[in-house]
Amino acid sequence: MNFFCKLLPPRPSFAHDMTPAEGQLMQEHAAYWRDWLARDHVIAFGLVGDPRGAFGIGIVEFDSEAEARSFTDGDPTIKASQGFTFEVLPMPLGVVRG
Repeated sequence: MNFFCKLLPPRPSFAHDMTPAEGQLMQEHAAYWRDWLARDHVIAFGLVGDPRGAFGIGIVEFDSEAEARSFTDGDPTIKASQGFTFEVLPMPLGVVRG
């Protein structure tokens, strides 16, 4: 099953005014997603430059929504309890290159 994951930062201006500590956290976040990309669970991920406030997206593949949520719960941004949240939505008609 495919899932759309949207990472919402703690404030709309985050991409422009993150602190050095938040920048380090984002490096850990990217490494976490790259690791799962190598495990073939992440299909794509990246930053969306929405003028109302940038956010992160990822498309992942897991056997269940519970597994997808467990994956996002393990993200360093969530574990750090710094105000980040994930929306995880199923993609019942998702089509991927393969």
